[in-house]
Amino acid sequence: MSRITNKTILITGASSGIGRSTALEFAKVEQSIKLILTARRTERLAELKSELKDKFKTVKVHSAALDVRNQDEIANLIASLPNDFKDIDILVNNAGMVLGTEKVGEVATSDIDAMMQTNVLGLFNMTQAVLPILHAKGGRGDIINIGSVAGRDPYPGGSIYCASKAAVRAFTESLRKELISTRIRIIEIDPGQVETEFSVVRFRGDKSKADAIYEGVDPLTPEDIAEVVVFAATRRENVVIADTLIFPSHQAGAGFMHRKSAK
Repeated sequence: MSRITNKTILITGASSGIGRSTALEFAKVEQSIKLILTARRTERLAELKSELKDKFKTVKVHSAALDVRNQDEIANLIASLPNDFKDIDILVNNAGMVLGTEKVGEVATSDIDAMMQTNVLGLFNMTQAVLPILHAKGGRGDIINIGSVAGRDPYPGGSIYCASKAAVRAFTESLRKELISTRIRIIEIDPGQVETEFSVVRFRGDKSKADAIYEGVDPLTPEDIAEVVVFAATRRENVVIADTLIFPSHQAGAGFMHRKSAK
């Protein structure tokens, strides 16, 4: 874990789910780090910051409100970082969302905009904002993009979300090739089914519909993905965990799952 000692790590979408668990996992394995935690829900960030400070006394934490859909907010975040947090080493592009299950021709324009601006443009713009910092460090650091099996295996009712995650995949692979002459590692982690608030958002707050997604299965947890993020970040500098697809044991594709029979 000494490989991330004194590193500064920026995590988007840190208020819940995979982002929150990733912050806690980094702190658990190495207490001499600095975490920059961003999200739209500032009250959740405050709770996480307090938890980190209680559990890990030497971890430094800076939290900031950020909507990755807003390019000006991204620029302001980077420009306004306290001096102790400006030297970013690792960017975890985790912020993402899915809305609805409507098929093409029925998808609201507002939903299309929200998903593409968050999942695609937000990730692109965060990367563009942080990459010069990594270049200034001599071409060293990590960019870890949280993708999805949906970017590899599109399914009905998920056209826009699947397209957004396919764009992340193409961007990640292009970026890795562009930076091949540096020591900047470009990493993509594609989870399968993970139980988070993700489905509640998809079903617009309908908890019963969200819960039905996980009936008869044993999904991944945010902690499962966080462990892989931290594993990738703590490999020897010459080792790039370029591409990781993570399923729970009942899943073999975006639409291929085995559900246990009800007793």
